[in-house]
Amino acid sequence: MQEGKRQKQVAAVLLHELNEIFRRLGLNMINGGMVSISSVKVTPDLLEARIYLSLFNMEDEREALHMIDHKAWEIKKELADKVKHQLRRIPVLQYFKDDTLDHVFKMEELFKKIESERKPEDPS
Repeated sequence: MQEGKRQKQVAAVLLHELNEIFRRLGLNMINGGMVSISSVKVTPDLLEARIYLSLFNMEDEREALHMIDHKAWEIKKELADKVKHQLRRIPVLQYFKDDTLDHVFKMEELFKKIESERKPEDPS
């Protein structure tokens, strides 16, 4: 199902404001690793927002997600202060690890392996 115009607008506002909040609260750098919000998806009724987090160079990803969950109330409170004039209700925020980069690295490794297996068979 395709996202509606309003869903995209709300997602863009949430993405911008959440990035600012994460920076202000110091959640963009956790234990020497970097946390960034890769995307925000909003349900059609605008009551739930799924925030996808990209975790880079992170030793313990579970600990980072736990820290973000621990500060969830503070994040939502600051978000409510920022967007109270744009949204009637603040959506329920759910955080997920964005594993797109992991898939990209796995695919690159597979392509390298396939390429290395092809070269010895290729007569010159």
